[in-house]
Amino acid sequence: MPNEQHVDLTIRLAEAADAETLARLMGELGYETRVSEMQMRLEAIAQDPCYRTFVAVKAGKICGMIGTFTHFSYEHNDPGGRILALIVSNSERGTGVGKKLVAAAENDFAQRNIRRIAVQTHLRRKDAHAFYESVGYEKTGYRYVKTLAAAAD
Repeated sequence: MPNEQHVDLTIRLAEAADAETLARLMGELGYETRVSEMQMRLEAIAQDPCYRTFVAVKAGKICGMIGTFTHFSYEHNDPGGRILALIVSNSERGTGVGKKLVAAAENDFAQRNIRRIAVQTHLRRKDAHAFYESVGYEKTGYRYVKTLAAAAD
């Protein structure tokens, strides 16, 4: 990234108190989220050891987050990992925050002996596609989504 800055940036595990900022970041990505919704999500995620949420803190303020998940698969013997969410605040995009968040997630995966990591992005997010390719990820397929009707009461 041409504007990459090497500024004091800390990566740490997310905490419940980060819900307000994470809700705002979700909104910047196009997923309007109330603080109460993010609090519920973080509470559920924090209880499951398969999930990890890291935040990037610069000058005392959260400027990005990455959420990951580990899982078993039918195709491979070893567990795999997924990057479920990566958000960098609009004001910090292009400064290296995303790269540092991905590196922290990859380091965490490696410490847990996870060697295969997948990520998916929306078709319209061309900048995200270029970003992931720039940090070594390869396009290998497509994702299909179907929303089922709610179960009857």
